[in-house]
Amino acid sequence: MNLKTFLIVGCLGGLFTLNSCTAPTNVKDYSSYVNPFIGTGGHGHTFPGAVVPHGMIQPSPDTRIDGWDACSGYYHTDSTINGFSHTHVSGTGCCDYGDVLLMPTVGKQQYLTTDPQSQTLVYASSFSHENEVAEPGYYSVFLDTYQVKAEISATKRGAIHRYTFPESSESGFIIDLDYSLQRQTNSAMEIEVISDTEICGHKKTTYWAFDQYINFYAKFSKPFSYTLVTDSVTMDNGKRLPVCKALLHFDTKKNEQVLVKVGVSAVDIAGARKNVESEIPAWDFDKVRKDARAAWNQYLSKIDITTSDEDDKTIFYSALYHTAISPNLFTDADGRYLGMDLEVHQGDTINPLYTVFSLWDTFRALHPLMTIIDPDLNNQFINSLIKKHQEGGIYPMWDLASNYTGTMIGYHAVPVIVDAYMKGYRNFDAHEAYKASLRAAEYDTTSIKCPDLVLPHLMPKAKYYKNAIGYIPCDRENESVAKALEYAYDDWCISIFAEAMNDFESKAKYERFAKAYEFYFDKSTRFMRGLDSKGEWRTPFNPRASTHRSDDYCEGTAWQWTWFVPHDVEGLVNLMGGEEAFVQKLDSLFTADSSLEGETTSSDISGLIGQYAHGNEPSHHVIHLYNYVNRPWRTQELVDSVYRSQYANNVDGLSGNEDCGQMSAWYILNSMGFYQVCPGKPVYSIGRPAFDKAVINLPDEKTFSIVVKNNSKSNKYIESVSMNGKPLDTPFFGHQDIVAGGIMEIKMTDHPTQWGSNNSSQ
Repeated sequence: MNLKTFLIVGCLGGLFTLNSCTAPTNVKDYSSYVNPFIGTGGHGHTFPGAVVPHGMIQPSPDTRIDGWDACSGYYHTDSTINGFSHTHVSGTGCCDYGDVLLMPTVGKQQYLTTDPQSQTLVYASSFSHENEVAEPGYYSVFLDTYQVKAEISATKRGAIHRYTFPESSESGFIIDLDYSLQRQTNSAMEIEVISDTEICGHKKTTYWAFDQYINFYAKFSKPFSYTLVTDSVTMDNGKRLPVCKALLHFDTKKNEQVLVKVGVSAVDIAGARKNVESEIPAWDFDKVRKDARAAWNQYLSKIDITTSDEDDKTIFYSALYHTAISPNLFTDADGRYLGMDLEVHQGDTINPLYTVFSLWDTFRALHPLMTIIDPDLNNQFINSLIKKHQEGGIYPMWDLASNYTGTMIGYHAVPVIVDAYMKGYRNFDAHEAYKASLRAAEYDTTSIKCPDLVLPHLMPKAKYYKNAIGYIPCDRENESVAKALEYAYDDWCISIFAEAMNDFESKAKYERFAKAYEFYFDKSTRFMRGLDSKGEWRTPFNPRASTHRSDDYCEGTAWQWTWFVPHDVEGLVNLMGGEEAFVQKLDSLFTADSSLEGETTSSDISGLIGQYAHGNEPSHHVIHLYNYVNRPWRTQELVDSVYRSQYANNVDGLSGNEDCGQMSAWYILNSMGFYQVCPGKPVYSIGRPAFDKAVINLPDEKTFSIVVKNNSKSNKYIESVSMNGKPLDTPFFGHQDIVAGGIMEIKMTDHPTQWGSNNSSQ
């Protein structure tokens, strides 16, 4: 998922720190299977720094500043580190954060970089991957330029650093407050030395998040002298920029360790201080590291897999790790948080608020996964979304640091909520959630608290056309086809929510809207196409054409978007002329020429198998459509091909942006043997299990096991399935089958079979 180019991007200053939470000592060391470097190359956009599950703070090394592959601050091919900043987003297609950069130095400190295009700061250090370690909750690297070993760990709301210095009379640190990823606009900055061991500060940045506030408090284990640099600098291009840095100085003996504790908060400096002091009261780096690893082991223990392939085990647990980087905690240790109205609210730590909701991505697999492995946490996410509606006037599309960004399309808070509700998880105000869902589907620009530049994207005119004339004209609205298809699905979700709320008038209305996808299907080309205000197809038409974020689709082509009717596969099959015609068209998706055409094709269209694009979200459900048309063996062999071609245990191990856990959640669900095609329908489609056994350790101490017989790389087809000893002849089963606990046994073979080929669509 790539950032819309219309927005100024914002830097989310410190919202992330962590609690020392201790897991049971008998939990095995799942963290040893995790490789945090997966996705730090290619275009995965992950980072290797030290975090805990869903923590507020993400201390991590920054190796570059600009460009698409700087989105998380770190890129594996780089050979220099600019420093360690404390806020990062994981796997996104746009860049933000990179707040409160800390860098140890030895020797005379250089601190002013005047080249506006340089990826390397003047005080950066070279490093080697041979001297770099990343584990869940811990990161370490040797900084060659300064001969300093750097180590980082974290709690939910705080970070702890440990630096091992050489002998020097010129040791020190640089705290760079004016730094941020992609050189965001600093509209306010202040730094203050409290004592010879304490520094605090705050700033406001304008970028992707228009109003992103960051406050920090840092405590050092060694007294320092200091110089503050708070004037401005003239860049080589003549532009004058404000500067806000603290240069710290002290002597060190050989191998002397200096520790730093850092807290961040979106509320104020007092909140940042309490965050770190309450969670890291002592100078015990090893305890924080141990507790962080224990927290990860507790999270990763939600699923046990059995496989003889060590790489597959690493891919699986690294994927599970990446599903818990975000959403991020946003409530301080005292219960305060910054709301969507950008006001400070008093909440509580028992029911904390979260931020970083990449909903266009995560409604598809991440949140459905959460309903299985941690429904209570998913309920907290839902309560956060409802609160954001109440404070800001509408559900967010992409919430970053309590900022509406208006990024991407659809109103996908709706399927997240409806899916949980339909699965029986209802620990939220359902009537308020329903009211907010109706609000999100209507065109109404009033009472929304967001910047003027964001409003047309958060509340696009497309909703007006959808509701008023029944379709979205492509000559009046950008990405009209993609918006229309996603609106139809979201409206279907509202229709079943309306029925549950006994609002039958709205049920009928939104059922009708859910059929709107039919308007866009051109029977002559057999693709979904743009329809203009005169009711005519847009011409010329090329199903491989792509103009990134400026055509009838969204980060895709007609090839990828034609299949987005997850709520009514039977209707789509009929629209295409019946089962045989549908299968013929679906087959062609995977055999078509993979080339794209256009001067600005979307870089998000990646991981291509034919024109199926696994590297971006619109394609993620498509392989499972074969199960709906009695060709389950095709689902099985194609899922298998995705495992082998799109995921790997290396830095380039993801075929596209990781997208806040979505790319990984696809793998987690499918590798266990199933996937949810339509969130809102509590039904799972069976694919090709990757492991000999997968055990889901359910929250109520029950287990659901998938036991796979005759499993091997060559045995990718299903011969038979049983559920709790009873034959299962359809490639579908329900969420309640998982919740009840039990055993699904799948017998594999090396050739296609007729199992599951006589079923009715789900």
